[in-house]
Amino acid sequence: MHVVIMGCGRVGAELAQALERQSHTVAVVDQDPTAFRRLGSGFGGRRVSGVGFDQDTLREAGIEEAGAFAAVSSGDNSNIIAARVAREMFGIEHVAARIYDPKRAEVYQRLGIPTVATVRWTADQMLRRLLPSGAEPLWRDPSGGVQLAEVHTSSAWVGHRVSKLQEEAGVRVAFLTRVGEAMLPTSETVLQEGDLVHVMMRCDQMDQVESVFTAGPEEGRS
Repeated sequence: MHVVIMGCGRVGAELAQALERQSHTVAVVDQDPTAFRRLGSGFGGRRVSGVGFDQDTLREAGIEEAGAFAAVSSGDNSNIIAARVAREMFGIEHVAARIYDPKRAEVYQRLGIPTVATVRWTADQMLRRLLPSGAEPLWRDPSGGVQLAEVHTSSAWVGHRVSKLQEEAGVRVAFLTRVGEAMLPTSETVLQEGDLVHVMMRCDQMDQVESVFTAGPEEGRS
């Protein structure tokens, strides 16, 4: 997958290198050409000088072929504008924005843009929000039979009850992370844009669960 990153500070450089190690192609955008030194001589992706929310700059970075966009510059406003341009103008589904002000993060999350507050940022958290599929194990019981995992959920599930997701996948949703806060779902809880779904399942169910979560509800499948 091709990923465009706005901002080549320490976060952007580390994220770019991590994605490249996973065999994704990467383009990094920054207004300051000297910032690209952080990428190192071994970085094989594109280095694009310019404003990260300028459409021509994003096209030069390959946004039209991208599967994900990360806004990790030093400015909250710039990150949100760029994230919205990527989502709304170019139709990028997997978008994440780094936000310094946690109070503003909640507002932006409600606009449908997953945010990562600086105080709890890790490259692993950002990667989970950008990569389009799969499950990330969080805990496994000593016998190796049961695990808790954060599973990528298709946007097709938004607006459907958690109980329907559980029924079709044959698993138990342990909890959701919504706007940065953990919550225990009830039988009436409806999935919202940006929810992170944490599932308790048998280890041998992983492929089945990923398939259901990625495909969407049965009535929406062809």
